[in-house]
Amino acid sequence: MKIRQALISLSDKRGALEFARGLAAQGVKLLSTGGTAKLLKEAGLDVTEIGDYTGFPEMLDGRVKTLHPKVHGGILARRDLPEHLATIAAHDIPTIDLVCVNLYPFRETVAKAGVTLADAIENIDIGGPAMVRSAAKNYAGVAIVTDPDDYAPLLAEMQANGGALSLTTRFGLAKKAFTHTARYDSAIANWLTGQDDAVAETPEAAAPVPAAFPQKLQLAFDRVETLRYGENPHQQAAFYRDTVATAGAIANYHQLQGKELSYNNIADADAAWECVKTFDTPACVIIKHANPCGVAIGATALEAYDKAFKTDTTSAFGGIIAFNRELDGSAATAVAKQFVEVVIAPSFSSEARQIFAAKQNVRLLEVPLERAYHAFELKRVGGGLLVQSPDMFNVQPSDLKVVTKKAPTDAQLEDLLFAYRVAKFVKSNAIVFCGGGMTLGVGAGQMSRVDSTRIAAIKAQNAGLSLAGSAVASDAFFPFRDGVDVLAEAGAVAVIQPGGSMRDAEVIAAADEHGLAMVFTGARHFRH
Repeated sequence: MKIRQALISLSDKRGALEFARGLAAQGVKLLSTGGTAKLLKEAGLDVTEIGDYTGFPEMLDGRVKTLHPKVHGGILARRDLPEHLATIAAHDIPTIDLVCVNLYPFRETVAKAGVTLADAIENIDIGGPAMVRSAAKNYAGVAIVTDPDDYAPLLAEMQANGGALSLTTRFGLAKKAFTHTARYDSAIANWLTGQDDAVAETPEAAAPVPAAFPQKLQLAFDRVETLRYGENPHQQAAFYRDTVATAGAIANYHQLQGKELSYNNIADADAAWECVKTFDTPACVIIKHANPCGVAIGATALEAYDKAFKTDTTSAFGGIIAFNRELDGSAATAVAKQFVEVVIAPSFSSEARQIFAAKQNVRLLEVPLERAYHAFELKRVGGGLLVQSPDMFNVQPSDLKVVTKKAPTDAQLEDLLFAYRVAKFVKSNAIVFCGGGMTLGVGAGQMSRVDSTRIAAIKAQNAGLSLAGSAVASDAFFPFRDGVDVLAEAGAVAVIQPGGSMRDAEVIAAADEHGLAMVFTGARHFRH
């Protein structure tokens, strides 16, 4: 199918001039609208404005430009039906073989502070989506272009094929075009259904921040790759990325070497990365089956790794390791001695790269270190979707309330804050023993808190780590005193927990009985 006439109407004009020049060089007639026509004319291109083409001027402040039979007839007429071609010929409507359109910047508009409902409404495109959908529907005879990244390859294909584009190319463009309009409409629906109805009474006033949860939630993700399998070999899986990248998220990884990532690799890598990037000082997090089995801070990446690894050398086997600093040669040498699935860092030194080059199966992931968060956390349930805001609460000393006779020392307070930060990333029920900027024992995912406490103490004993003088974090309140009894017997001297139990008085009395310092945060960190 040779391209003879193209309609170009763009909000985002990146690359538009070069694309139009390329089309004109191949003898394609150009139609255009408003600002795009002005741009092309000023560049010396021969272009017909849409009002001159239809014989009907643009009107209503540009709301009506391309909604005309001479536009849509030329796009929608089927080239394989003689009666369609006869009809448009009878009405002097030539075919339009290529439509290049992108839409009013609705998402960019509503992202601005102080946006009004009136501003948002005026940036809802009508004619653009209509043309995109018309051209995409008739892909057998029309090429629809919505992405500036497609300009160069399309011109190259036309040059190689006498001005024609293949059916495969046109079908691919149609799929992209319907995705483009679907996501555009989704953005409008999400924003409008997130607004209180009262905003319509004063559309010129700054719209309030939309409700956290739209009444009708539309989601959009791009498939990055199809994975070998899911959590288990009999399950199929794929990895999708947000269409609007979240800064610093694991989905922005750049893989330097290693085998393809698996479903479990990506899930565990996310858990490791989200935990390690919360620390300001050099830190290392080792994850196994979605739980931290070792977390530590140090003066260097090597020191942080050595301390984290000591927490649980058994569980660290085949784990995921994340650093919040460049991985240098000394740290890489230490990590390379163990069996590890994935290593994550903001960057890897050339020496570290050389060390891991000898272990080509180890996946190395570079991820930009930015502390941004997803707008929503999502979890599928049968027939529905749970949506929540991310847990961004990081306890500060000013948040703490000392509830026991004994207050923690400055050193104990540091350990408590460290332990509570780690507990946020441990599956509930979570108990974390810490000391000296490292985890000593982690109890995760038990049905009772006292069992998590016992397991954490047992794991520390198995690792040969003393809990004498340790600090303990609990992700939620102690429902009974038994958990406090166990951690005190293990050697802990300070406890941090949210508080809020019906038996808080009993639990505090137990802490006083054992001579513990206990502080309440007022905020729990359940993680399921």
